[in-house]
Amino acid sequence: MTDALARTADPAHGTYVLFDVDGTLIDAVANQRRVWATWAERYGLDAEEVYRVALRTRPMETFAQVAADRDPRACLALLHALEDEDVRSGDYAAFDGAARLLRELPSGSWALVTSNYEHRVRGRFLRTGLPVPEVIVDAAAVEQGKPSPAPYLLAAARLGAAPEDCLVVEDAPSGVEAGLRAGMTVWGVNAAVAAEGVHRHFTSLREAVPHILAHASARGRADGPSRPQAVGSSGSGSSLPDAGRDLGASP
Repeated sequence: MTDALARTADPAHGTYVLFDVDGTLIDAVANQRRVWATWAERYGLDAEEVYRVALRTRPMETFAQVAADRDPRACLALLHALEDEDVRSGDYAAFDGAARLLRELPSGSWALVTSNYEHRVRGRFLRTGLPVPEVIVDAAAVEQGKPSPAPYLLAAARLGAAPEDCLVVEDAPSGVEAGLRAGMTVWGVNAAVAAEGVHRHFTSLREAVPHILAHASARGRADGPSRPQAVGSSGSGSSLPDAGRDLGASP
């Protein structure tokens, strides 16, 4: 990693919290494997090899590597359909501590930054009972996803925050790189080994929760505890459209 890439924001001033979703707040590994395995089966491909490629590339790049003779638009359409069905019927679980963390953060101080699509995030949060913030930056919001800094910079802008006042919470190296390139403080969670460049590392989200809350409260906001939109409560939330973002790309 270059010096420019590894430049750090001052951890003492990180006061807004930007969360990755899959692998950070929600455990979706089994869902990702199942969707890609079903997709691979439809095309007569080796599921393990497809998943190995999908973990490190965006879907269109995955198709180019494992199914170069297939129509990529048809490949993507099938993947979208499988993902949306998984949101409706799959089993999801929030990581321990996620609900407490999101409910105790001050309103307007946090956002979700995902390589998935917003309707899928809302569907998964509905299934797990997690609150939804005012700001969600999804795959449709940016031309370049992680490890580009664009998603995190857009989230900061929508919150009205300077990059150096943001804390990124990530589980994946590509997301860590994106946060670092955005000039933000980056903490890693839910991994046995720390990703390169993180300012702090926690093996679980639960372990990180009190530290994240303390970090966020340092700003001294007076607006009280978060009351974000809870999808599915009191008739709120959105219906799930047909189109969506793809599993297996940088989370």
